[in-house]
Amino acid sequence: MSEIFLGLGGDGERQVLRLGRANRHGLVAGATGTGKTVTLQTVAEQFSAAGVPVFLADVKGDLSGISMAGSPQFKNAAILEARAKELGLTDYAYSDNPAVFWDIYGEQGHPVRTTISEMGPLLLARLMDLNETQEGVLNIVFRFADEQGLLLLDLEDLQAMLTYTAEHAAELSTKYGNVTKASVGTIQRQLLALDSQGAAQFFGEPALEIADFIRCDDKGRGYINVLAADKLMRSPKLYATFLLWLLSELFEVLPEVGDPEKPKLVFFFDEAHLLFDDAPKALTDKVEQVVRLVRSKGVGVYFISQNPIDIPEAIAGQLGNRVQHALRAFTPRDKKAIKAAADTFRINPALDVETAITELKVGEALVSTLNDDGSPSIVQRTLIAPPRSRLGPIEPKERAIVQSISPFAGKYDTRVDRESAMEVLAAKAADAAATAQEVAQKGTEEVGKQERKSPGLWDGIGGRVAKAAAGAAAGSAGAILAQTIQGKKSRASPTASAASAAGGAIGDALGKAIGFPGLGRFARNLIGGLMR
Repeated sequence: MSEIFLGLGGDGERQVLRLGRANRHGLVAGATGTGKTVTLQTVAEQFSAAGVPVFLADVKGDLSGISMAGSPQFKNAAILEARAKELGLTDYAYSDNPAVFWDIYGEQGHPVRTTISEMGPLLLARLMDLNETQEGVLNIVFRFADEQGLLLLDLEDLQAMLTYTAEHAAELSTKYGNVTKASVGTIQRQLLALDSQGAAQFFGEPALEIADFIRCDDKGRGYINVLAADKLMRSPKLYATFLLWLLSELFEVLPEVGDPEKPKLVFFFDEAHLLFDDAPKALTDKVEQVVRLVRSKGVGVYFISQNPIDIPEAIAGQLGNRVQHALRAFTPRDKKAIKAAADTFRINPALDVETAITELKVGEALVSTLNDDGSPSIVQRTLIAPPRSRLGPIEPKERAIVQSISPFAGKYDTRVDRESAMEVLAAKAADAAATAQEVAQKGTEEVGKQERKSPGLWDGIGGRVAKAAAGAAAGSAGAILAQTIQGKKSRASPTASAASAAGGAIGDALGKAIGFPGLGRFARNLIGGLMR
């Protein structure tokens, strides 16, 4: 199978999406109720049959039926079968697809989590509607936590770091730049609002392993990863930020493959306008960069939106495969969208595209995809092929059955809470309070003779070693996304870099103790060489 069958054009010509060009991204657009979801389901199940894993967000709750075979007894079966006959699909038969359900809230699928460190300050600032000054303070918090080896895993860790930052604002300002308690307070309030939206369930461990999205079943069919997003859509920015984080992770983790015979993964971004609503230019630029470069990782990104002008021009220009359902010219903006959509297609002398867009029926679309030579095909008015899986949602019992045979059953279901920034800072605060009480009772001189109840954050040789070791853990967990989101490009392995840093810190500490100041550099270079 080398192509996805989309339907028949007005001249009877097959309209196909070539697998070898599927990583050149695409757009499915159209007004509500024109058939975008059915088109998405048709395309997704054919990708799966071709051995291509798929990720899609189920924003209305009606895509879960892709996991079950259709049936002549179900609603709209007669329409689907009539369309299959009209298109000459003699082999049309209902069939299911291998599916895995995911849910940030863990209610309708496996929980999806990431850590605060992996999300990074830029996306968090976007998520919390921070201004430039507040985003700068958040960057300082991340920088300080990284330097001190404090793991930022969940919202509690970030809240603890913000509290510490407010209490030591003067000291941090001296080293990192101005830090005001007012800015920290604003971030804390936004963090509480984020928590009230249920975001606390998204941050933590075990964190999602991206490789789990890129798997096939024992029949060679790609798994269709369905994100239950009907509840998530009540927090639009959390939804958009999550998908952007996921796309960034794919970009960073996957190796370069150029133009493969078929994609490694196809990513459908429904309600795509949410990503760009009120987005700062820095974020839009980053989305453009990731979309442009992730193609060479073998990932095809398909934006689903009601209006094609919701997609910024710099990104829309990279979408080579297009399916345009009907648009309605009710407002001046609608008329602008129709003209913009028509202008993006390769001209068909026999078709008035602007007029056709407003006349398309449900299940019809204007289609233009990339040819083998990379040129766009002439736009054709197309009858879209019907899906073979069930249209509409599945029952809770059916969802439970699908979950019970998931290859990830039990892997992500139980939350893990290991020692991180909150626990370390809480222990230090408790130690400080206990010490203050002893000083009041026994005096400073007497207490000064005692050993510490817990070591200073990074005091002495042992402290430096601990810091380097913690930094290595934090680096290997958080460096990947930080490089992508902050625009840093590096061929270095985060683990190797962290190990080298740890060796350097140990060497520096020992060097000072024995009068050999160059020992740290020697250790850093030695370990760096061994890790290559």
